[in-house]
Amino acid sequence: MSIFSIYKLYLSPKRKYVRALKNLLGFIPGNLYLYQMAFRHKSVAIQVKKGTKNSNERLEFLGDAILGAVIAELLFKMYPYKDEGFLTEMRSKIVSRVHLNQLARKLGFDELIQYDSKMVGYPGKSSSLLGDAFEALVGAVYLDKGYLFTRNFLLSRIIKPHVDIHLLEQTETNFKSRLIEWCQSTGNEVLFEVTNNAEGESAKLFTVEAIISGEVRGTGRDYNKKNAEKLAAEKACEALGIV
Repeated sequence: MSIFSIYKLYLSPKRKYVRALKNLLGFIPGNLYLYQMAFRHKSVAIQVKKGTKNSNERLEFLGDAILGAVIAELLFKMYPYKDEGFLTEMRSKIVSRVHLNQLARKLGFDELIQYDSKMVGYPGKSSSLLGDAFEALVGAVYLDKGYLFTRNFLLSRIIKPHVDIHLLEQTETNFKSRLIEWCQSTGNEVLFEVTNNAEGESAKLFTVEAIISGEVRGTGRDYNKKNAEKLAAEKACEALGIV
């Protein structure tokens, strides 16, 4: 252990926070600021530049991409004879907000996240709190330690001990049915509409919007229309706090 690490753990003013992170992550963070920001929800963030707050939203964007790449590689190697549709659906199950929320809670993220307590009791606002922080943490680890370290961290510290991929394979997570049932019980109308792809996107790629009572609440893209609808429904469920 380096002298700098010893200082962080035992002598620095933030040693208690560093120890909490080490217990959670299994390593001593380098750039502590990144991890503090990963656990800071926008409800308690301050504006650092016009239109930009020091919340975990940007790290969440980055972490989502890194997590998706690691899971895609894992599934590609684990299922050498499965088609793209199966791999896409499996990745969706693993990185779904519901599953990430469960993982984050199991790992103890709820003790580190900073957020406005007024959010509690508003499912649509608080339902993605833990999952968002999970992705933001992945982004923080990536910026602090690099891709290979982050990949190994996710596989050895998170996926292997806490994610039963074969069980998820047998689990039917039908977000579309769940969304339709919710709309029927609440008197909302739900539509799934195929939209025009953005310039440069393949004509074979389906872009589907989940529209709830006239408002777009989720968008999904896939080369299979049904999969695109499932992804759109999942995003809508996340936005609406439907678990």
